Amino acid sequence: MDETEEYIDEEVFFIERSGEMPEVAYHSSLFFLTRDEDGPGVSLSDKQLLPMKKAVISQYADIMRRDLNPENRDKRIYRGLERCVANWERLNTFCARAGLSADFLKEEMATRLRAFLDNEVKECSSGQRHSSINCNSSRLKKFAGELGLKTSDLPPGWQQLCPQS
Repeated sequence: MDETEEYIDEEVFFIERSGEMPEVAYHSSLFFLTRDEDGPGVSLSDKQLLPMKKAVISQYADIMRRDLNPENRDKRIYRGLERCVANWERLNTFCARAGLSADFLKEEMATRLRAFLDNEVKECSSGQRHSSINCNSSRLKKFAGELGLKTSDLPPGWQQLCPQS
């Protein structure tokens, strides 16, 4: 492994642990590697940039998994479905600019969304909890559609758990 590959590996590690803003971490890494006076000042090919771009996709996917996991709803780390939808949009915007696609995540995220909503409807209708859904039904329906789900794929009653706006 040459020195540039080692730098890239370090930045991939940084991006994958960057928290809520993986694209910001990517641009920070890119700046450090190429233009920062304290950085190595390397020129990177598209092939060399690919691992960092994939790290952005991976981190967005992890964030969305977190927010589609019902077990996280009462934890400090949970940001809700609104943030999940926003991160899906950010991910797709990043992919469009980077010449990549997040389509490979659609099936997984659709399955997770459906399971989340099934659980939410069940728990809310039985009185176990109040709804944790923090985005309106039209935004959630659009998100589900982008993942390949039809309204009929979603559990009955999900719309009543969304805040009105």
